[in-house]
Amino acid sequence: MSDLKRVDIPEEAPYVNALFWQMLQGVEEVLGENGLNAVLRSSGLDRYVGNPPENNLESGVLAREYARLNEAIEQFTGRAGKGMLQRIGRASFRWGIKEQAALMGLANIALKALPQRLRKRAILLGVRKGLMDLVDFGLVDVQDNDGVLVYTDYACTICHTRHSAEQPICHLYVGTLGEAMTYATGKDFREFEIIETHCRALGHDYCRFEIRDRA
Repeated sequence: MSDLKRVDIPEEAPYVNALFWQMLQGVEEVLGENGLNAVLRSSGLDRYVGNPPENNLESGVLAREYARLNEAIEQFTGRAGKGMLQRIGRASFRWGIKEQAALMGLANIALKALPQRLRKRAILLGVRKGLMDLVDFGLVDVQDNDGVLVYTDYACTICHTRHSAEQPICHLYVGTLGEAMTYATGKDFREFEIIETHCRALGHDYCRFEIRDRA
């Protein structure tokens, strides 16, 4: 593990419009327009019903709104929440690639020239660069531990203002990382095991994910 430290995000910290926009597109893709609107209303985010933020790199939304939307989806979908959020995370990543490859840190990465192991790491480093370039409080670390990729976010927006007593809550992040592996390798996301070992919502200093190929 690196010597990076937890980032304390201000309560009213701004967040990048495009990242929130991508999530809204993912929610609508998975839950439909009515489902999206119902979740927005239940989470007190009525101002986004039929009025998403611009798909740009300005900071016009709030980090706590992104976190609140994650929480509301989990509440709205009940037992299916974990799987739904993972699906939304995968969809959000695809929207990011389609609309804002530079934001995702993936513009001009020559993946085809790299072996698959290096492709996976290159994608994660690209995502890291995108977040740290555009999010004021962004701090991410990527390591390769003998073939196990370790992705650590010291300022996870999903956990902002949230607490969990029992289990990690970054299901959307798991989906995003799974889709990143698919993008890097062409393999189905189910061929990768992604485990969140630490979560800020549980009181840890960071959200940490281990990514490995399934046997």
